[in-house]
Parts: sequence; structure tokens; C-alpha cells
Amino acid sequence: MPIVISEQRRRLLVHSAVLVGLIFAAYLFIVSESQKGSAAYDIVAYYLVNLGQPYSGNVGDLGFFAYAPPIALALAPFTHLPWMVFVTAWYTLLFGAVAWLGRRNVLTLLAFPPVAIDLYHGNIHLLIAVAIVLGFRYPAAWSFVLLTKVTPGIGLLWFVARREWRQLYVALGATVAVVAVTFVLMPGQWLGWFEMLFASAGTPPPWPALPIPLWFRLPLAAAVVWWGARHNRPWAVPLSAALALPALWPGGFAILAAWWRLPRRVGDYHAADDFPSIGPSAARVDARPRPA
Repeated sequence: MPIVISEQRRRLLVHSAVLVGLIFAAYLFIVSESQKGSAAYDIVAYYLVNLGQPYSGNVGDLGFFAYAPPIALALAPFTHLPWMVFVTAWYTLLFGAVAWLGRRNVLTLLAFPPVAIDLYHGNIHLLIAVAIVLGFRYPAAWSFVLLTKVTPGIGLLWFVARREWRQLYVALGATVAVVAVTFVLMPGQWLGWFEMLFASAGTPPPWPALPIPLWFRLPLAAAVVWWGARHNRPWAVPLSAALALPALWPGGFAILAAWWRLPRRVGDYHAADDFPSIGPSAARVDARPRPA
């Protein structure tokens, strides 16, 4: 016999969960920071990036930078700012991403523990969530995903499964264009990046990354996004991207913040800005007669 939960009790459970999540976020930034001083840990890598030799050190070390040279090139001008100005600007960008993704439910999104963890460390998973949402309408946004964490680009299988070739070609073409231009400008950095990738392949990430190897997660991520594409479930794209992260950090699941901006199914929207793009396949779904 199914368990029926009243609307009043459901709201109480939701509000209680949000309150607990917000308390956890406050604990991170107030108590944990005062004891460990580890807030903005990942921002250090973006601030200290050395455009001449960006790939020194080991994965997980303080200040280790692992993204492709175009990202280092984009960050380099801002590394001359004072540290506190850089951190303030970076957190403004991240909280802006939360506000855009969450909209009226921004407090609920802040209460999602991976979001709080990712904000605490200052990583880019929330920006990846934004890029994925934008990527449905502007496929070139996938360049950011491919040039940072790389493997979450498995989400591009959405276009393959739905035979949306134009969107796929735009996403890959934009990435290739960025790579080609920057390789001419900084070939040594590109070679250093590839060497770093090969050297770190198979290296277990340090704690607190979950000890689930990428070779196991990547096929699972591909299956998730393929299923989602065939069944018009756009939320499967950020889920597959999170599963395909090179290292499965708890904060990496902040990519799921894209769920707050995406509908459960293609066609389940009521305003033009509720879903970035429906594409050819989705247009056929939405064209079906709707009940009066």
C-alpha cells in the first residue's frame, strides 16, 4: 500500500531540509573556516596560475592548476589584483551563478550540501552547471566544460543520441577554434598540459574524493545521458557530467545545480526562458496536441 504524504507535511519536510542545509552551509563558512582556514582553497590555484609554466605540482596540492591553457590565459590578467579583490570577484561570480540557476529557489539551492561545499572551496562546478544549461541553446558554451574538467564533456552525447548534429558541430567547432588559436600563441603550455594529463592518469585522487575510478564511472555517465536524450530528460546531462568528473569530489555534485534551471522533461515549460532550447527532437515532442 503506497504511503500518502499530505501537502502540509510535505512542505514541512521540504522546509526542514532546507533549514538543515542552510545551517550546514553556515557551519562551513563560520565554524569550519575559523578552525581550518580552508575556505577558497581552490581559488588559490586560479590566483597563482603562472602563464609561463602553469602545470607544476601534483593533483590536490594547494595551488595546483589543471585546466587547459586557454583558461590560464583568461585568468592571467586578473592575477595582478590583490588577493582579497580577486577572491571577492570570484565569489561574486559563483554566487551570481547560484542566483541565476536557483532564481526564486535560490535558498533551496544554497541548502544543497554539494553547492555549499563547492562555494566554500571556490571550485568551478557551479560554472560548469551554468555552461551546461546554456549549452542547450548555445552549444559553444560546452567549450568551457571541455577546456576545464574535460571528461564531463560526455554530456555532448545528448546531441549525438538525438541526432542534433548542428549543435554538436558548433560545440566541437568552437572548442577546436579556441584550441587552434591558443596553440599557435602558446604551444609549450599545451604540450605541458598534455604531459600533465598523461602523468596524472590513473593516479588516485587524494581524500576526500570518492574512491570510484573514472573507468567505471565514464560508461555509466554515457548510459545516463544517452537514456536521458532518448527519453527527453535534460536533467540527465548534468547528472552524467557529475558522474564523469576526473575526480569525484563531494563538491563536484554541485553540477546538479543545473537541475534547478532545467525542466524534468523536454516540453515541460511554460515560458520561453524556462528551458534554454528545445532543439529539433524536442520541437516534435512539444508539437503534440495538449489537453485543453
